[in-house]
Amino acid sequence: MMFRFARLSLISAALAVAPVTLAAIAPQPVQAQAFSALRQAIAEAAASDESLVAFYRDRDFEPVWTVSEAADRRNALLRALEQAGNHALPTDRYDLEGLREAFRTATNPWLRGQADVMASRLFLQYANDVHGGFLDPSELIPDIFQDQPHRDPYALMSEFLQSNPYEYMASLPPQGAGYTRLMRMKFQLEELAATGGYGPRVQAGSLRPGDTGPAVIALRDRLMRMGYLERSATAEYDARLQSAVVAFQSNNGIEADGIAGAATIAAVNRSVEDHWNEIALAMERHRWINDGVLHDRLIFVNLTDFHTRVIDDGEVTFITRSVIGARDRQTPEFSDEMEHMVINPSWYVPRSIAERSYIPGILAGRGTYMELLQGGRPVSLASIDVSRYSVRSFPFDLRQPPGPRNALGTVKFMFPNRHAIYLHDTPEQHLMDRPVRAYSSGCVRLADPHEFAYHLLARQSDDPVGLFQGIRATGEETYLNLDKHIPVHLTYWTAWVESDGRLQTRDDIYGRNAILSRALQARGVVMPEVTS
Repeated sequence: MMFRFARLSLISAALAVAPVTLAAIAPQPVQAQAFSALRQAIAEAAASDESLVAFYRDRDFEPVWTVSEAADRRNALLRALEQAGNHALPTDRYDLEGLREAFRTATNPWLRGQADVMASRLFLQYANDVHGGFLDPSELIPDIFQDQPHRDPYALMSEFLQSNPYEYMASLPPQGAGYTRLMRMKFQLEELAATGGYGPRVQAGSLRPGDTGPAVIALRDRLMRMGYLERSATAEYDARLQSAVVAFQSNNGIEADGIAGAATIAAVNRSVEDHWNEIALAMERHRWINDGVLHDRLIFVNLTDFHTRVIDDGEVTFITRSVIGARDRQTPEFSDEMEHMVINPSWYVPRSIAERSYIPGILAGRGTYMELLQGGRPVSLASIDVSRYSVRSFPFDLRQPPGPRNALGTVKFMFPNRHAIYLHDTPEQHLMDRPVRAYSSGCVRLADPHEFAYHLLARQSDDPVGLFQGIRATGEETYLNLDKHIPVHLTYWTAWVESDGRLQTRDDIYGRNAILSRALQARGVVMPEVTS
């Protein structure tokens, strides 16, 4: 989505709030008794928090915030809390006015101690929220296993004290361009909402080129407000409107045929508030994988988009279509590191898949191209009385050897994890032509696995194609290590902003966003002054 109206004033104001001015906190008399009372007050106030006790103990319980030379620290914290809403954080978590009042009234050792520890607690709350997210997604959705990058409190406090406070606060949120673009889009949507939103909804089941009337006008006006169409007074579904519909469909994961069918009308009729909520959740998802490092290479699997990307220095350098887990066998969300690839892989069939798809056939007397294993050793099916076993009691593992019928195809890409999830080739390439590609048992299948391998190997071989194909030609199962491990993120982003400023959205295929969005709103993350 690209808006063409004035918005710089709002964005500038949100990103560059003037420094907070506080009355200087008068230093207490440097009498041993008074300072001892202040230390005692800090120790008592921090007593319920072991990490803060440890931090203050190592400072001999000296104050951090309530000394005259800490003005920049106080102002940096207050400014960050003022601007927490810019990051779509739940501002009610941070008692900004209470902190201001605590600073203003810190006129004796006990009150100074209370204010100092209160400021430390709010700093730690905000720092962890803006850096690693404020939701615990695994408590809400069993298939999310993101290890959120929450920082150690002692380290956070220590680093903050040793840094420029304003610069340190600015370093806490995700630093990638994708997060910055989401924040800008959030501001744009808020400004758009304040000026009337997208306009009247389209009252039609479908529209196509040549149609005329009020529904076409509504479609035209909403696409204009979304930035897909220059100003126009036409009431006809003409070539310009058709082109705008194609662009909108492409950016929303809809078959780009230029006909505004039911899916397109539903997407066009989404409100500014709907998009704002998607952006707020996308920012939270960015925080879940914010390890504070700008990696030179990432592998990024977006489940809702059915694509796998390689991102080098912030730019997409490779993209391929993907198949993900079916709705009843969902691919989990987690992060790991790719370590190696296996060329001509065997498939050791997971027990759940074996019981569902293969063992019943073996027990029924049908042949199988699977090898049976017991204790890692092959067992001849002819030597077994299968009538002795049920699906559950069948004591053999199943292995599918390398070959053209192998379910993993010719290569798999490994980032060993407890979920037994990896990326791999597939003999069922026809599924890649479908717009919704959720058919696997959980692993991610690639449309272009060989090209993906060449792209990864190009950093460690002058002839990545020859290296890969030479091993493949042997027909032998071969492990090929990557010289440098590559971070892998399996994510579920239904909204992001491209470098051209266009908002991209995708369907909530597993229903995860609906749950998470309700959790955000329950914590007070809602769009201000909503107008649809």
